[in-house]
Parts: sequence; C-alpha cells; structure tokens
Amino acid sequence: MKKRLLEACDEIMSVIQQPNFKELTQAAFLKPEIMVPNEDDAAKFIQLDFGICEDENGEPIPKLIELQGFPSLYFFQELLDRKYREHFDIPASYSMYPNELSTQEFIELLREEILGDTNPKQVILLEIKPELQATAIDFYATEAFLGIKILCISDLKKRGKQLFYLDENGKEIRVLKIYNRIIFDELYQRDDIQRDFHFTDEVDVEWIGHPNWFFRISKYVMPLLKGKYVPRSYLLDKIDRLPEDLENYVLKPLYSFAGSGVQINVTPQMIEAVTDKSNYILQEKVKYHPIVETMDVPSKCEIRMMLLHSKKTNKTRVVSNLMRMSKGEMIGVKYNKDKTWIGASIGFFED
Repeated sequence: MKKRLLEACDEIMSVIQQPNFKELTQAAFLKPEIMVPNEDDAAKFIQLDFGICEDENGEPIPKLIELQGFPSLYFFQELLDRKYREHFDIPASYSMYPNELSTQEFIELLREEILGDTNPKQVILLEIKPELQATAIDFYATEAFLGIKILCISDLKKRGKQLFYLDENGKEIRVLKIYNRIIFDELYQRDDIQRDFHFTDEVDVEWIGHPNWFFRISKYVMPLLKGKYVPRSYLLDKIDRLPEDLENYVLKPLYSFAGSGVQINVTPQMIEAVTDKSNYILQEKVKYHPIVETMDVPSKCEIRMMLLHSKKTNKTRVVSNLMRMSKGEMIGVKYNKDKTWIGASIGFFED
C-alpha cells in the first residue's frame, strides 16, 4: 500500500511539475482580478487525498479524490503521533512519515521553510477568527513549535507596501512572512470582516504558501491527470456530451472544502440547473472499500499524503499523512454523526 501511495504521488507530481503547468492552470482563476501578486515558482504545500479502494485482485489501491495547493495539519499530526505513542503501544518500526523521516528532520524541514532566518515575531500565521476555526489546534501547535504569531486578518495594518500588527505590549511589529491558512471560499463569504489588507494588494511580504496555488492545484487539475490512481474527471463547462452512466459520477464545486456542495446522486436536470458551470467538475465516483475493522462494521478510509517543497533542494516530497475514516456516504465527521470509530487519525507505515 505504501509503495502504491508513493507511486501515485509521483505520477501526479510529474504533471504538476511540468514546465507549462502555470499556463495549463491559468484559467483556474475564475476572475483575473483575484490573482495575488508575487507568485512563486512552486507550491510550498500540496495535499493529495486518496480513497482506499479494492483492485481487480482484491488488493487495496489508492484513488485520488482531490488535491489542494494549501497547508494542512502538519504540526498537529506530529503532536497526535507523540500522544498515540505515549498512550498506546506503537511499534518503533512503524512511522507516520512515509519517506522515512525522523521527527526531528520533519520539524526542521518545516522550520526551515516557514521561518528560515527570519525573526519569528515577523512571521505570522494568518486566518479569519483563528480561535474559532476547526483547525485551531494545529495553529496552536505551530505557534508552540515556531514561536510565530497567530493573527486574524482584521488585525493586520497596512502602511504603504508594509504590513504590521501590534504585539501583546502594544508595540508595532512589521510582518515579513505570511504563513497563510485562509481558505478563499470562506474569505469571499465574510463581508463582515473589516480589514486594511486585501490579498490582491501589492505588499512587501513573502508568502509561505502563496494563495494562487489554492486555485492552480485544486479539483481544476483533475482532468489533466490520468492513470490507474485517478478517476475520470471533466470540467463541467467543457463537456460536449454527458456520460451515459451519470449515476457513476459526482458533481463537485471546484474550490469548496470539507465536502461542501458535493452532489452524489447526479441527474441531467441537476447539471442543467447549474448556472456557473465553469465552477464545477464532474468526477467519476470512487468506490471506497471498507477496509478498517472496527467494533461493529468495517470503516472506509481516506489517506491524505502531505507534501512539502524545499527551497534549498527545489524538490517536493511526501513528508507526512492524515487519515480519515467514515461509515457514511461521505468522508467527514459531520456526515457520520450517528457512527462510531470514524474521524481523523494517522496512518503508520512499516519501515
């Protein structure tokens, strides 16, 4: 399974790392005016989500569900690994790091890419009301490891091309790097947030995880990907003729998270009713195999392979993972409220 997961990641990354990838994904921006200035050459963070299925020989095989050019729970997963080992007997030969990193190497990689030589006070983790986010525990773990400031976008002040925030003593601190955790889908819906800074402003900061990669590496890329690890996918506005077996497809918004807006039982009438077809994808259903034995019925699972790009080596590698289990029609706790032995966890790989 580990070999297949890493092979799938390599095949997908061979497309993302093509010299013309930016050209291929330029239309991923629904409006040119949402492009953020000073885009870098490679996505710092990439998440590849695979549903675990069964192949024709009854062996487990990963199938890509979606991908994101955006950070995930890098620091929380390390914390969870430590706590599992503290309370359960996890063999030393099993690791959460698919590429055989040590915990120290993992932390140092993240420290190098997020902080580098910059004063931690001048690096911020940016969110909308971070204390209210479901991922807040990862923010606090990041803060504990790196010493950076967790900041709501409403607390950023802009003067010319420079950004500032006030520290706990009321002292003005200039921001040099932004570790961005704001999901565009939420940002566009929050007209109630008063702010000096807008992503499209020209400012003198370095983005750690440039916002443009959120659009470029997204479900928009799915039709570009081929192979045994990828389901057939079509941009809805590019389809000349709907598949005859429409019941074997799902309809997904391009840029929503956590299953929001996904339609499972698709009909021609449903597709006809979509007004903005450029914002949707039609994707072949992935049949999850209930592979994880639990106290009652087996659970289906999805594995997120978490990748990181190194500025020093100019290479992107798998550095961690996140596992979700489900007994419902979709992955996610909110779709499994009446179930047990579901939710997020870690996959341990045998060395």
